[in-house]
Amino acid sequence: MAQESEKSPSSGKKAPAGAKPFKRFNIQSMMVKVLYGLAPCMVGAVYFFGWRALVLALVVFASGIAAEAAFTWRAKKPVTSAVFVTCLIYTLSLPPTVPFWIAVVGIVFGVIFGKMAFGGTGHNIYNPAMAGRCFIYVAFPVAMTNTWAAPFEGTAAGFGAWAPGADAITSATPLAALYQGQGAVDWLNLLLGNTSGSLGETGILLIVAGGIFVLWTKAANWRLFASYMLGGFLATLVLIALNVPNPGGLFTFFLAGSFLFGAFFIVTEPISGPKTNQGRWIYGFVVGALVIVLRRYSNFSEGVMFAILLGNTFVPILDIAVKGRMQKAKAKAAK
Repeated sequence: MAQESEKSPSSGKKAPAGAKPFKRFNIQSMMVKVLYGLAPCMVGAVYFFGWRALVLALVVFASGIAAEAAFTWRAKKPVTSAVFVTCLIYTLSLPPTVPFWIAVVGIVFGVIFGKMAFGGTGHNIYNPAMAGRCFIYVAFPVAMTNTWAAPFEGTAAGFGAWAPGADAITSATPLAALYQGQGAVDWLNLLLGNTSGSLGETGILLIVAGGIFVLWTKAANWRLFASYMLGGFLATLVLIALNVPNPGGLFTFFLAGSFLFGAFFIVTEPISGPKTNQGRWIYGFVVGALVIVLRRYSNFSEGVMFAILLGNTFVPILDIAVKGRMQKAKAKAAK
């Protein structure tokens, strides 16, 4: 007697006998490692800015997953765990006071137009988290640049509060103050996270701890990290040597803004980055240097987001050029 067919959970229609059930989520071990690496930053976001940060993350996760599922589930394909990483990186890049609806708009834009429009996971040219953040940065500049919050202090800090009060609101981050020529930034406060900034960029020790984990477990490519750091370091030295006003000292270059967060978790994103080792060295170096140049010469005090997206644009050409050069070298050596 023939085995009865089962109903597909996604469509309600009968599936062929013996067919495997539709898998709604595809858990990738490398992406899970990145989530582990980002976990200290998320804990730090709650500690510095209250439980609103966690609720914001949950709202972003729900919206981002729904946006990807709207495409993949209809095609009987699973949502990949890459979208979880996108959602968490995106959340940690936001100001603590950003309205929930603006955060939702950004992640939906990033997932749909930064990834799904290119064919989904593995095909995106741009970093989806940065694409979403860039969209709301341009569309809602006041919410993204003019309102920041000083972090909670003390033993319990934000663990005992919902969000910073009105008396903690400020209009400037350390980088913005430096950009406006308001004097040097206390690098010890930057190190300890006692500064205003995006949810995931103020806890430097937490960023480093999580970053070391993703590098150690090879969830992030060390060449991209090293070249990015080298590019930013040398660009800062050049600006200091040229006596350019307010380039930021070496400590500031490492600790202020989202430079380190970008080094460990954004520039190392594997899909939108180069696939060749030579390309990774070039890409990381240029992006790191561009961050410092944009900080000094653009109208924006932070340059990580724009540097990453500009770098993403030229990755396909860079990989083609490197592969072509390698093929010519092999052909020449074979003669």
